Amino acid sequence: MQPGLRRLAEGAAQLTPNHIGDRALREKLAVLGSHSSQALLCTPGFDAEPMLRMLCRHAVAEHPGAVSWDGDHALCATHLGWSLRGHEFHGDGPPEISACLSKLSMPWRLPALLCLAFAEDFAVIDGVTGRIPWLAVCLPSHWAPEEKVGRHFAEVHAPVADNQVLITASDHLARLVTGQDRWERFVWNITTEPRLHMHPHHGDRAPWLRDAGVDALAAQAFFRTERQTFIPLPAQRQAIFTIHVEVQPLVLAMADAGRARQLHDALASMSAAVLGYRGLTTARDRLLAWLHGRSAPSGPIAP
Repeated sequence: MQPGLRRLAEGAAQLTPNHIGDRALREKLAVLGSHSSQALLCTPGFDAEPMLRMLCRHAVAEHPGAVSWDGDHALCATHLGWSLRGHEFHGDGPPEISACLSKLSMPWRLPALLCLAFAEDFAVIDGVTGRIPWLAVCLPSHWAPEEKVGRHFAEVHAPVADNQVLITASDHLARLVTGQDRWERFVWNITTEPRLHMHPHHGDRAPWLRDAGVDALAAQAFFRTERQTFIPLPAQRQAIFTIHVEVQPLVLAMADAGRARQLHDALASMSAAVLGYRGLTTARDRLLAWLHGRSAPSGPIAP
């Protein structure tokens, strides 16, 4: 598990607007309706106001057609058909959206509307303490947000296999992403689950088919990716951590031979600990065989 940070290119977007019917919107709405206490979390005494103002400004700057904001507490999620003015919702969008959000406590209505307006989930990293004091995470990847809030960055990643480099660098990374620059990193896995919402307490991963052949196993598999970025708040020495989860059938995700070879080589390089952590131990050899069949001949990887 490596930090894998790289600076964002000038003008690169960090947010992805949701639209009515989008899968991320549907799954986030279901989570907020049934499990909001596991998704919306804050340590006592943390002031989320500066972070929320920055997130609103950033969202409008990137996607003025998707959201508008009055500079205070009135946010309009144009693509969803709902506005929040103070603590009340107005609009003519899908009624289930306002019904869900209106049940939340007032301080969480603006963060929840932002969560629905965009595919990304959000968390705050404090560069002074290295802790994570605030989360609005509806679509976790096999981890429980309620077990991470308030904990140090190193503690959060303690269960991750082969994590020594990440743990050792945790304080440095917290200071780095809360500085002036914007950063991004990518995480991926091959899984049996098509769901975006993978809270460990709400449904187990389907097991890999033990006796399935190479093609049958690949047909069962999904390629899960996370794009993680950091929106800095230098004055507060904080950063907004954005998480965009996408899941695609493996056979579609690896249609390109060069990409299949890259994934083959990455999977082949994994230690036993990482394979176990990612739930790939029993599927590894068959996945490698399938990816090899999809791969380009030996030589430079196609861009």
